[in-house]
Amino acid sequence: MPSTPLANLARIGQLDQVPPSKELGLRMLEAARGRLKDASFQQNSTETRFDCAYTTIRMVADVALLLNGYRTSTSKPGHHQLAIQTLVHTLGVAAPTVHLLDGLRKQRNLADYDGDFVTSAALVECVRQAAAMLATLESRLRQEGWLPP
Repeated sequence: MPSTPLANLARIGQLDQVPPSKELGLRMLEAARGRLKDASFQQNSTETRFDCAYTTIRMVADVALLLNGYRTSTSKPGHHQLAIQTLVHTLGVAAPTVHLLDGLRKQRNLADYDGDFVTSAALVECVRQAAAMLATLESRLRQEGWLPP
């Protein structure tokens, strides 16, 4: 049974209903794992490493939506923010954590669009959150039979 909040977001055009695709989900999972690995490469700039970790978080949110039969409507502004906010419903992520993840999204936007520098502390937190979100998703995918136990 689809989550009522997700169904409501689809009804107002913020999410598109899609068939859950194990093949696509696993490809996206591998890409997210690769981005997290890239975030650990010390030779990359802090901003690049932060962007890789943030992308891991966003990809986790996208896979979690896919698992539930949805994707963000990318033609609408704010689809990254929406994907992160739905983690409450798709993976049971606590609201304070989602708020923190949204702050990382804002930091990524400042770095990408305004040239702001990313602090070492922000990088460490983003990598930590990306690893935690990836582990949460992998656990859920095991429960759903998309990954072996």
